Amino acid sequence: MTGPFADLFARAAGEHRAVLMPYLMAGIPDPGASPDLFAAMADAGADAFEVGFPYSDPLMDGPVIQRAGTAALEAGTTLAEAFRITAAVKERTGLPCTVMTYCNQVVHAGAEAFASRAAQSGADAVIVADLPVDEAGPIAAAVEAVGLGLVLFAAPTTSDERLRKVAEANPPFVYGIAEMGVTGERASASQRAAGLAARVRAVTDVPLVLGVGISTPEAAAAAARVADGVIVGSALVRRVLEAEGAAAAGQALHDAVVGFRAAMVRSP
Repeated sequence: MTGPFADLFARAAGEHRAVLMPYLMAGIPDPGASPDLFAAMADAGADAFEVGFPYSDPLMDGPVIQRAGTAALEAGTTLAEAFRITAAVKERTGLPCTVMTYCNQVVHAGAEAFASRAAQSGADAVIVADLPVDEAGPIAAAVEAVGLGLVLFAAPTTSDERLRKVAEANPPFVYGIAEMGVTGERASASQRAAGLAARVRAVTDVPLVLGVGISTPEAAAAAARVADGVIVGSALVRRVLEAEGAAAAGQALHDAVVGFRAAMVRSP
């Protein structure tokens, strides 16, 4: 696959580091301030973003991101508003963005309509958290028809046969689940990520980005040693939920991302 993500992974590899891709829920602390928080992370060294779309039944997400989704919905973050925020993030930062949602939102809007709106917002890829590779065909076709990529998942429990199916779909990157269970902060680095990375590497050279449970720079550094990129979500979302207003949230995110960005560096 070509495009912004391919270029980003190639550039980062040349710099002997992994890509840092923060996740943040669109619409927190409110839709107007939301793009400012992404801009603060870009200023701190983020390479790309996963823009979460609020949804009332987020099966993959733990309590922190669930709270963020509820807050975003209560603040008026509709699907249209989430796309507007994505467009603002893309315009202000110029960084590759993937939107993260669930099947219900895509099916309700219509796969072609959702994909078209994602492309118009400037997104470069789409993640549908509850979409298995076996059922991805129609949505993948709609997304690819507008020039975007559909990110697919691999977990430590994924069979070799399914890993090959993921690889054959040629996603912009494979989202590797570093820790089983819902998203959320963990006390220590994953003990299964390295094994998953080795299995993915055995079947494809599609970039691997590890996420879920990566909560500290130390855990991020461990993930960066075996993967092409790292997603940090709940640890950043929590900082926004705990902050006293948008300005404090932006500063907290900036400071956190500085630390995570430094953890991406690998020895030549």
